[in-house]
Amino acid sequence: MKRAFTLVELLVVIAIIGMLVGLLLPAVQQAREAARQMQCGNNLKNLGLAALNHESTSKIFPSGGWNLEWVGDPDRGFGQKQTGGWFYSLLPFMEQAALYQLPTDGQPDTITQQQKDGATTMIQTPLAIANCPSRRSPTLSFGQNNRTRYNSSLPTQIAKSDYAGCCGSGSAFRSTSPTSLANGMTYINNNSWLPTGDGVIYTVSKVSFGEIRDGSSNTYLIGERYLRPNSYFASGTADVDDGDDFGMYIGHDNDVVRSTATSYLPMQDRPNYDNSSSRFGSTHAGAFGITMCDGSVHRISYSIDAETHRDLGIRNDGRSLQAYE
Repeated sequence: MKRAFTLVELLVVIAIIGMLVGLLLPAVQQAREAARQMQCGNNLKNLGLAALNHESTSKIFPSGGWNLEWVGDPDRGFGQKQTGGWFYSLLPFMEQAALYQLPTDGQPDTITQQQKDGATTMIQTPLAIANCPSRRSPTLSFGQNNRTRYNSSLPTQIAKSDYAGCCGSGSAFRSTSPTSLANGMTYINNNSWLPTGDGVIYTVSKVSFGEIRDGSSNTYLIGERYLRPNSYFASGTADVDDGDDFGMYIGHDNDVVRSTATSYLPMQDRPNYDNSSSRFGSTHAGAFGITMCDGSVHRISYSIDAETHRDLGIRNDGRSLQAYE
């Protein structure tokens, strides 16, 4: 006679299976997070390689651009004349030449409707390399439209990045802006666009390898930036992070650059904590990713000493430090 399972035996088997699934799920989640973290590191690596190719071509690292009221203009080339920030300047070195050329009108000293229309299309174009897969997918989300935008329109749905250039120990935000191309060039020619930065990417920067006197392997270039988790996919003013509200193709602003000032220690993303829009950081536990000026990628602990973190962001303070996890 065949013996069937009793109800008690069946329940025991189900309970054992449940326990095994419960034990396996965290391991699966950790494996998935490790894969996402690796992809994030690859993004940083590719951004670093693009920056090195930019330096090889133009003899300077990508400029920080003008500020949030200006986006990129291909007719103005690279360096201080370029209104857009570092991410925009890297597009031709990331196989995104067509996107880089969208705002072109052939008139570097004139703003036309053709340029504005192309720029508007550009700032609504997300890229996978710009986003950490542990945080968000490349998609559009809410952006503020309460500021002037001189060479594009200002749509409320824009593309954003999870990475920022390092401006050094100064401010990651510029509240003032030239109101015209001629006005901006006057600032540049008179060397009156202050304060300047002590990092590598800041307002109208033009930093060469020779100016990184602390060593390219000891100086931050591009890293993950802090954001509030509840603003990853912002749908309106109430939930948008003020360091994530104007997109990734703009000039110097805390959307695209971050500071290593001692008051801005890096930190892991924290819900509803908005007082950190100038910090580096990430959604990953324990540490955030950073590309150094030699193109190498490292993870930096959130518990890094404040002065060490500051000095790693400065290109020429005479202190050659390493703080890799």
